[in-house]
Amino acid sequence: MTKRVALTAADRARYEWQMWTPDFGEAGQEKLKGASVLISRCGGLGGPAAYELAAAGVGRLVIAHGGNLTPSDLNRQILMTTDGLGKSRIESACRRLAELNPTIEIVGEAANISADNVERLVGSVDVVVSAAPLFVERFLLNREAVRQGKVMVDAAMYDTTATVTTIIPGQTPCLACLYPEDPPAWRRQFPVFGATSGTAACIAALEAIKAIAGFGKLLAGELLVIDLANLSFRKMKVRRNPACPICGGVKG
Repeated sequence: MTKRVALTAADRARYEWQMWTPDFGEAGQEKLKGASVLISRCGGLGGPAAYELAAAGVGRLVIAHGGNLTPSDLNRQILMTTDGLGKSRIESACRRLAELNPTIEIVGEAANISADNVERLVGSVDVVVSAAPLFVERFLLNREAVRQGKVMVDAAMYDTTATVTTIIPGQTPCLACLYPEDPPAWRRQFPVFGATSGTAACIAALEAIKAIAGFGKLLAGELLVIDLANLSFRKMKVRRNPACPICGGVKG
C-alpha cells in the first residue's frame, strides 16, 4: 500500500524500541516513513492521534482543522497550549508536532473537511483518520475514502464512551452502512473528558499504523465499543449493506 523508505542511523535510534515489536521490525518502520496520513480535526481525538503518529514516525501528516482556540478546548486538545488562546488551532498543532518530531513532514490545512477540499486531501494520503465531531465531515471522508480505495479509521466519542472501526473499501462495511443517515440526536457540543477521547485516539493511531505496516489484526468489519465509566471493551461484528449508496457497488 505504501512505499518503503530507507532508515537513517538517527531513525534507528529514535524508533528502536517499537522496531522490537514482532512482525513490525525495520521493514514496518520503513513503511511508516514512506506513508502519509490525513487526520480530520486535531482536537480531543485527532490531536492525540496525530501526536502518536508523529511519534511513531509516519513520514507525512496532513492535518485539517479550522478556527481558533477557545478556553473550552483546553481540557482535551493536547496539541494546544494556553498561550494559543484566540489563535489558529492548526498553527499550534503543526508547531507542537514539529517540536515532537522534526524529521517528518507536517502539512496544515486551516479548514475543516468540506465538499471543496475532501477529494484533494484524501487523494494526497495513503490512510485517513476520521476524528471530526460532526457526521457531515465523517460522511464526506467516508464517501471519498471508499471512492479512492483508501483505508479509513473512524473514531468517535461521547462523555465516557467511544467507538473505533477500520474501513477497508471493498472488504468491510463503510460508515454509511453503520449510520445510514445523520443521527438526529447528535449535536456539536457534548460532555467530554480528554482521557476518553485520548483513549480512542491512541487505538485509532495504532489501527492506522497496523494498516500501513501490515501487521496485527485490524478492526475490520468490527466496531470497538468502549465504556470507560464501567471499564468495558467489546467488539461488535458489523455487516456491509449490499444496498449502501456509498459502498454497495464497491468490490474488493
